[in-house]
Amino acid sequence: MEEHKTLVKDVFGESSDSDDEEEQQLQSKDSSNVDPSESIFGESPNWERIEEINGLWLCRDFLSHDQQSLLLSEIEEEGWLVEASHNQAMRFGNLPVWAIKLSNSIREVVLLSGFVLDSMDNSNCNEDKEVCLFPSDLLWREPLFNQLIVNIYQPGEGICAHVDLMRFEDGIAIVSLESSCVMHFSRVEGGALDIGKEYEMGLPLTKIPVYMTPGSLVLMWGEARYLWKHEINRKPGFQKWEGKDIDQKRRTSITLRKLCPTG
Repeated sequence: MEEHKTLVKDVFGESSDSDDEEEQQLQSKDSSNVDPSESIFGESPNWERIEEINGLWLCRDFLSHDQQSLLLSEIEEEGWLVEASHNQAMRFGNLPVWAIKLSNSIREVVLLSGFVLDSMDNSNCNEDKEVCLFPSDLLWREPLFNQLIVNIYQPGEGICAHVDLMRFEDGIAIVSLESSCVMHFSRVEGGALDIGKEYEMGLPLTKIPVYMTPGSLVLMWGEARYLWKHEINRKPGFQKWEGKDIDQKRRTSITLRKLCPTG
């Protein structure tokens, strides 16, 4: 963990112990220069491994309430989704500054998790998926992500079960804002690899629910990215957690991916 803190200091500089200096720093910053990751650094993020699905991890405390508000303001300032009929925006290649900062925050929060591979060899990841948040060859690629989608869902609106297109590399991040929701994962039928006894025995394929609160980060790689579909059904009666209906509000989703090389 000490080397992780050193890395953070190298990127963002030393923190000050002086209240006066800290106040001056806060006053000198405007909202466009605030890094959404700042209040996470120095703390241990709470990661939850979805045990049924290799390569699926959830961090519910990725962004604080204030960080979410700042991020939503920066998205609104882009002007992409001003009209009510526009509920999706895609960008490829050069991402906005806030999206680059968000990508950097994802990399740093993985580093601060307490487990980072010392080399580009992912053999340890394959042997012990319980501690591997993200393979090192994905974590250290440049850029980490170069494609984003911002989606706005009104109460009752969701997304059908799907696997992200093969035009994107392994390693996908989803940041969920504004409203809690349950994302369901189901195995790809007839996948090339052994994907479970249910399919082999002709039984109905199990759906694995993942509860995402506002500010949550989901990481998908490996089997989670290629052998499992994910969906959000927000129709009445489908959004429940621990036997209770979720109070649905508008939800904003940010998906970050890396395009496969062309040619």
